[in-house]
Amino acid sequence: MNGVGGTIVETEAYEREDPASHSFVGLTERTKVMFGPPGYAYVYLSYGIHSLLNFVCEPEGDAAAVLIRALEPTAGLETIRERRPAARTDLDLCSGPGKLTEALGVTLADNAARLDRDPFQLLPPEGDPPTVVTSPRVGITKAVERLWRFSAAGSPYVSRPRPVSASGH
Repeated sequence: MNGVGGTIVETEAYEREDPASHSFVGLTERTKVMFGPPGYAYVYLSYGIHSLLNFVCEPEGDAAAVLIRALEPTAGLETIRERRPAARTDLDLCSGPGKLTEALGVTLADNAARLDRDPFQLLPPEGDPPTVVTSPRVGITKAVERLWRFSAAGSPYVSRPRPVSASGH
């Protein structure tokens, strides 16, 4: 986003039949982006404070999105540091969904933006893909048993609580 970014190291999945998903209540003005088509940003305000970034990822009509929880910042570090003055170290710049959007400059104005053009630019990761571990999603009260949090194993950039599952996918 405008010269800042990094490698995604943590996500959470949400789908239509998931009681923890916004789309569970059905098609509303707020959730219409989640109902497709895929390849768009779903940005919503959490607790009236943080804009959270999700990628819509299922065919039109099958509401689902992936919350982008954390990334390893690799581009525009000076700008990211300026946007996140409370971060004590670079490990804390984007280690949580609210921190990530603040660091990248994502706002509610980015809701329904296409992911294949400005301000977004998604690129395949360089090198071998990491081992992925699954764990419970964070900050929800429904469907907590679903291991739909996906993290790059051993990444110090993952948000807290750090996943302890050793299941690879």
